[in-house]
Amino acid sequence: MATIRASNVVSSTFSSSSTHNRGEKTIRATINMPNLGNGSLSLSKLTTRGLVEELQLRSGYRNKTTTLFEKLPPSPKASDPMVITKLYTIMEAVANRVEMHKNIEEQRNNWNSLLLTSINSITLTASVMTGIAAMGSGGAPLGAFKLSSTLLYLAATGMLLVMNKIQPSQLAEEQRNATRLFKQLHEEIHTTISIGNPTSIDVKEATEKVLALDKAYPLPLLGVMLEKFPKIVEPAVWWAPLQERHAQRLGEKINKNGWDEKLEEEMREIAKVMNRKDEDDYLSLGKKALKLNKALAISGPLFTSLAAFGSAFVGHRPWAVILGVVAGALSTVVNTIEHGAQIGMVFEMYRSNAGFFRLVENSIESNLKEREVERRENGELFEMKVALQLGRSLSELRDLAASSSIKGEANHEFASKLF
Repeated sequence: MATIRASNVVSSTFSSSSTHNRGEKTIRATINMPNLGNGSLSLSKLTTRGLVEELQLRSGYRNKTTTLFEKLPPSPKASDPMVITKLYTIMEAVANRVEMHKNIEEQRNNWNSLLLTSINSITLTASVMTGIAAMGSGGAPLGAFKLSSTLLYLAATGMLLVMNKIQPSQLAEEQRNATRLFKQLHEEIHTTISIGNPTSIDVKEATEKVLALDKAYPLPLLGVMLEKFPKIVEPAVWWAPLQERHAQRLGEKINKNGWDEKLEEEMREIAKVMNRKDEDDYLSLGKKALKLNKALAISGPLFTSLAAFGSAFVGHRPWAVILGVVAGALSTVVNTIEHGAQIGMVFEMYRSNAGFFRLVENSIESNLKEREVERRENGELFEMKVALQLGRSLSELRDLAASSSIKGEANHEFASKLF
């Protein structure tokens, strides 16, 4: 068996020198070999790893090194490509919904402006023609003005009935809300893909949210249009049922998943304040806006109908000209207040705000009802999310909960600082 022996003499000094004289300058190069100590290395045992370790031990090198032969930590489970593909498909559909609702919102906002201008112009023209007819001496000119003003009033009445039925300003506000909510959903799906390992549950939830928004804010006018004058004012609902959302992915068994009794009590108090103050206040405002809108929607066509009746009797009855001119002017004022001030849009805004607070309440309740804290959303993250939704810092949110638990019904502070 062939062996390699390294002696102390050889290992201590092995040098080669080269000298080149140029005048008085000398260049000297020396190579020193490491001290391997006494011993032998068997050629049969010179594997790659064994040789490296043997040389390290003999040269006194003791630091731990990482080699390709050591086991690497297991990599996280890769996401299912089909799940990713489905989520991107849903994102494309959501982006398309955003553009559709945005375009239709602009269209219906134009409807409101154009119809308002047109109806007011027709009504004022009919009023002027009624006054001119009253000053005429009779004959064909009187009959022409009377007929024209009557027809214009009737046309304005029909247009007002249609406009008051569909409430273009309210339709535009619905599409604005839908655009904002679809954009929010688009970002949620993008975040799910970016930071987590999405599963088929995420695909199902995203699909349900899209369908819920489609139902809450329909695009067509015929058949599925939302009731513009509901008998009962309720918060808008645009979300899918909250059931164990992200429970498996966000759940953590360490430190009770960020939840404790203090945080649970804080969330209960916040939900009570929102229900007692914010949601109730916006529902009350919504009811007032709805009553005003109903009164204006009835008054406008009523005034134009009376004006048409009066203009038809101009020259025969002394009160006819007063009725024809004054009722036409009042109709213009009413129409301007209703659609110029966009009372329908205001009602929808109040209804949507009440729905926002209902959503936050449901989110809090769904987490508190889950007894296993590992299946809830992370407590610290959830508290921060609620605080941001209400426009408060964490300290302000805790102070609100503390003051509400002490003062109870006597607390007049609203939960939200945004609306």
